[in-house]
Amino acid sequence: MLHIVYENKSLVVCEKPVGVLSERGENPREKCMPALLEAQTRTYRIDVVHRLDKAVGGLMVFSKKAAASASLSKQIAARQMVKEYLAAVSGRPAEETGEWRDWLFRDKAKNKSFTVKGPRPGAKEAVLTYRVLETVTGPEGEISLLRITLHTGRTHQIRVQCASRRMPLLGDGKYGSRVDIPEIALWSHHLAFTDPETGKPLDFTLPPPDRVPWSRFKGV
Repeated sequence: MLHIVYENKSLVVCEKPVGVLSERGENPREKCMPALLEAQTRTYRIDVVHRLDKAVGGLMVFSKKAAASASLSKQIAARQMVKEYLAAVSGRPAEETGEWRDWLFRDKAKNKSFTVKGPRPGAKEAVLTYRVLETVTGPEGEISLLRITLHTGRTHQIRVQCASRRMPLLGDGKYGSRVDIPEIALWSHHLAFTDPETGKPLDFTLPPPDRVPWSRFKGV
């Protein structure tokens, strides 16, 4: 059973487990969040309004109605939906807080994104802000816990922006991590947005699971 954090007539907020697709895939037999939610909530159609990589877990919001899908999508496009993540990275940023702006190019054949020097065909600007919450030294060496706010939603954005600064997410071998842990150290921690039907603010926080690497930090 999925962990449902909140549900009403137009939407559902829940925890996406690590290893489950956030949207419908090419293989109809592979587990995906829309199908699992449709079965659990007995909803005819669950729509995806934002995405998480299969290897990443945490909070997601899904819509039950077309009008809710449109409203939530508009909030995302206008950068009115707050999406915050916890990330455990190798090393430590030079500054406690900051903004990272990069141009990312996605190679669809390799399912991988790369930073490029500036605007070019196929490249999109990626923007995030971060704050260092804690730095510790352990079996993985020096590692830092970051709270990251996404301002754009590019493919593998946090993963590639951290890796390009020589601070790959722990466990993210695709982007250069040499730390061998079962999952990528990225967690969708906080969502805030406006209810499409009532106009009231909704705000949700979900801590990461109590396991490595999150258990290395006191503040989690």
